[in-house]
Amino acid sequence: MSNSPQKNAATSEKFTNLKTTKPPLNSVGFGALKSATGMVFKYMNPIDALKISTKINQKGGFDCPGCAWPDPDDERSVLGEYCENGMKAMAEEAQKNTIGSDFFAKHSVDELAELSDFEIGKSGRLAEPMFLSEGATHYEPISWEAAFNKVGTHLNALNSPDEAVFYTSGRTTNEAAFLYQLFVREFGTSNLPDCSNMCHEASGKALAETLGIGKGSVTLDDLYKAEVVMVVGQNPGTNHPRMLVALEKCKKNGGKIIAVNPLKEVGFMKFTNPQNPLKMLTGGTELTDVFVPVTINGDVAFFKAILLRLLEKEEQEGNVFDKKFIAEYTAGYDTFIEDLKRFDFDECLEFSGVSKETFEEVFDLILHNNKIIICWAMGLTQHENAVDNIREIVNLLLLKGSIGKEGAGTCPVRGHSNVQGDRTVGIWEAAPQAFLDKIEAKYGFKPTAKHGYSVIEAIEGMYKKEAKVFFGLGGNFISAVPDTNYSAQALANCNLTVHVSTKLNRSHLVTGKEALILPCLGRSEKDYQKTGVQVQSVENSMGVVSSTKGILEPCSDKLISEVAVVCGIANATLKGRSKINWLAYKDDYNLVREDIQEVVEGFEAYNTRLKNPSGFYLPNGARERKFITKTGKANFTNNKLPKWTLNEGELVMMTIRSHDQFNTTIYGLDDRYRGIFNERRIILMNLEDMKERNLVSHQVVNLKSVYNGIVREAYKFKVVGYDIPKNCCATYFPETNVLVPLDSFAHTAKTPASKSIIIRVVAD
Repeated sequence: MSNSPQKNAATSEKFTNLKTTKPPLNSVGFGALKSATGMVFKYMNPIDALKISTKINQKGGFDCPGCAWPDPDDERSVLGEYCENGMKAMAEEAQKNTIGSDFFAKHSVDELAELSDFEIGKSGRLAEPMFLSEGATHYEPISWEAAFNKVGTHLNALNSPDEAVFYTSGRTTNEAAFLYQLFVREFGTSNLPDCSNMCHEASGKALAETLGIGKGSVTLDDLYKAEVVMVVGQNPGTNHPRMLVALEKCKKNGGKIIAVNPLKEVGFMKFTNPQNPLKMLTGGTELTDVFVPVTINGDVAFFKAILLRLLEKEEQEGNVFDKKFIAEYTAGYDTFIEDLKRFDFDECLEFSGVSKETFEEVFDLILHNNKIIICWAMGLTQHENAVDNIREIVNLLLLKGSIGKEGAGTCPVRGHSNVQGDRTVGIWEAAPQAFLDKIEAKYGFKPTAKHGYSVIEAIEGMYKKEAKVFFGLGGNFISAVPDTNYSAQALANCNLTVHVSTKLNRSHLVTGKEALILPCLGRSEKDYQKTGVQVQSVENSMGVVSSTKGILEPCSDKLISEVAVVCGIANATLKGRSKINWLAYKDDYNLVREDIQEVVEGFEAYNTRLKNPSGFYLPNGARERKFITKTGKANFTNNKLPKWTLNEGELVMMTIRSHDQFNTTIYGLDDRYRGIFNERRIILMNLEDMKERNLVSHQVVNLKSVYNGIVREAYKFKVVGYDIPKNCCATYFPETNVLVPLDSFAHTAKTPASKSIIIRVVAD
């Protein structure tokens, strides 16, 4: 008898011999070199590794499939424009082992589900399409033609196109993403949930409302020239290591850095640049000038305290606010000030958990500088009040006139390497009517204007059996989403689940009645088509579109590109009724870009501009103080403090990544920068909280959350005492996604509230 979907979705509860030490005081340097080279030579062909190191993130090379941090516009380091985790990503994507029919004949789905996520990922690159028939225990090989027809048959059997869900990962290139959304819209639905729904959707909603564009406003050059950079709710040393180089340049130019985060991450405290031999020998650069240990979800309160003190200074002395900027470029100032005065400074500061001494250090830097950049990531966006977090940041920048000028602005730091580009070219369940009108004008069919499913809504739809086919273009859906048990049942309720992937992951083991695994080329592999090796494109976190072209031979002759997958499925599904010649796109990606330039603003002369080795910038109104909002100006907003209290014995938990992890991909079992080795099932706790519960280091505990009357539990975690604010704790995802309620999400954005889950810790 097969396992339940919940069991196959669960991460392994086996311990792996936890070891802990004091966290290091410095990041990157020799430790990063040792870690990266160790993984590269263990999992990759050495010749491939050498080729990759000279071409990754280089002009004319290929874009790292890891994070979306931008590359310099001008000269790039001859020692390599990559980081430790970038090379770990390549060791994962370009690993030398491959798996196909023999592997799946040997291992049943349930047997594979017993492995840890680390073991699953390291099984090898997928080498051929695989199919799981209804009631079967093992995947079997299937031809590409049969796979396309299988998808088409299921889609065409639906009562409505809205019974299908088409998910997208941020790894997908602009070309594949544009064709994917085009196919989905011609099929007849807007059900295009994507990974943005789970990370920076709140940023997009808040920034679009206040500044008129759901993207950041700064460039790399701005970071170098800022007087103050605030890094909020973010761990760049692990999640975006190349950002540390930009922060180091800012420091060199006299800038100050403020880090606001519940955990004192070594990555933003001190950095040794491995591309600088002198720094390697002398111990690196102190980055952070002021560290602010804010309590989990205390950010609105902290920023509101700053705003209150600035207002007090403005009323006492004047010349604190940029009154000229406010008068010319903003709306809602008077209402904002009136609302701000309702709050009490001392209450806000107490709520934030920040000491008066630390606050004064921060306030002094904000008061006396006007070129301010605020960077943030999931520490701000995964709360029920996430949109308020971002809007409060914008309020501060508007008061100081720190938008649309050199060295100042907003900097949401995106995760996956093309998550921003996917949204730009149409992966959006709520696309604007102007975009849909251009689709109609170009292709002659009328896309539905009805908003489709976001991720949360897609899971609900599948659970209720209102959605019957799930198609995932990249990603590891079950490990990325909240409420693991509920979500696993949602997928199991489908008639068909399809995943386009480079390697095995847990989502392939939580299936509908039938399931397909469709293996695709990796970013580093050559994409051979009729017109030659293809070039594709991606957009980084700062709105630069650049080319990416693989350099390695494909690891299997049965792999095809994501573009070819989309074209094949579109042709099989819409054959005889489509207005589009889908197979032509597969042969020549220039044709895709010619279409994009007609439909998507900012891509004029796309093929020509893509030949620029540095790429090209997309339009950004906020960067030029052109605010395309309902008022035609940048908008101040009124934001509340979050409403939640802890009962006796409760803690607020945030999920985090380990250092050997990128999103749901587990590179290894160490979290070197936090002094944690060979284990993932841990909970970081304040020492006082441990003492109050009579817990000792490495003791085994279980975790329980209760939300809207529903109890959720996660078992077998080891306690690690850590420097974290009292009443707060942290655990890794996806291990504790099971505790995150599906119905706890950001207002307006529906981003899962994975960073503020109230739990109890119970001794095992």
